[in-house]
Order: sequence, then structure tokens, then C-alpha cells
Amino acid sequence: MFNRINKLTRNESGQTALEAAIILIAFIVVATVFAFSMLSAGTESTERGNEAIYAGLEGVQSSLAIRGDVIGQDTTADTNVDTVVFTLAIVSGGDPIDMTDTSGDNVMIIGYRDGTQFVNEVDWTSAWIGTNDSDTMLEDGELVEISVDLSSLGTPLSSNTEFTLEAKPPTGAVLNITRSIPASVEAVMDLR
Repeated sequence: MFNRINKLTRNESGQTALEAAIILIAFIVVATVFAFSMLSAGTESTERGNEAIYAGLEGVQSSLAIRGDVIGQDTTADTNVDTVVFTLAIVSGGDPIDMTDTSGDNVMIIGYRDGTQFVNEVDWTSAWIGTNDSDTMLEDGELVEISVDLSSLGTPLSSNTEFTLEAKPPTGAVLNITRSIPASVEAVMDLR
């Protein structure tokens, strides 16, 4: 009887190999699932990065640029600047921007701020300069003169005041125009 039990316990090498194979297969399956989840996460992260890049490019493509000087005008001779005039163009290769002024549906918004007040939307008008195709879209190669009416501000824009105008197109970057009113207000001034 002892001999029979001894024979059965001597030949366990097949069972040990089978256990080792099952454990090895389990490790391979776990490693495969882990690798797949890591690759999926990497692909999703890359896609989100691409979306962010394209969104950033879209925001920059419609950027505006100032062409020429920014002029302040005192049309009422009360030593306050009531109109600011500047010329805008599209940055080379940018998307067209609708320049419908405040008399229609305002597509582009111009805001005002200084040390004492903030107005999210001020009245402005546009006049085309030079060659354009007679629509309201500012396109590559076109210039538009913007006249911003600041006469309705709570605190009039007077001497020694720094202010910022924000041209906010529907898409693209906001154009900040920061200037200072000189110590002596004149009828027409080049603002620096």
C-alpha cells in the first residue's frame, strides 16, 4: 500500500507544469488588458490635445490688427474726449469678421474700461476705407475705420486718463487698445 501511494505522489510534475501554465496565461491576460487600457487612454488624451490645438488656432485665425494711429476727438470743446477713431484690418490669412455697427444687429462688440468704470458695450460706427467689396464683412486686404462714441460714459474721458477699448469679434482674439489722454485735451489728438 505504501508503494502505491509513493507511485502516485512521485509523478506530480505534470500538475505543477499545468499550474504554472495557468498562472502564466492569467498574467498575460492581465497584462494585455492593462496595455489596452493604457493605449486607449493615450489615444483619448492625444485626441483631446488635438482638439485644444485646433480650438486655439480657430481663436487666433480671426484676429484683428490696428492700422495707423488711434485718434481722440473733442467735438464739443468741453475738454473731454468724446470720440476715439482707429482703423482695423484682418491679420494676414485670418477669417472674415462681420463689422455690422450698432445701428444693426451688433456682431462685433466694443467695450470700454478705465480706472473708474467699465462699459461692456459702447456705441460705434464703421466706414470703409479704400477698396472693399461692399458687404459688411472685413476681409483680407480691406480696411475699416471705427468711430467709438464715448459721450455717454458715466465719467467723461478727460486729461491724464488711461483707458482701454476692447474690440470683441464673435470668433478670434479680443483686440485691446490701451491709450492715454494727454494733459491738454485738444480737438484732435494722436493718442499714445
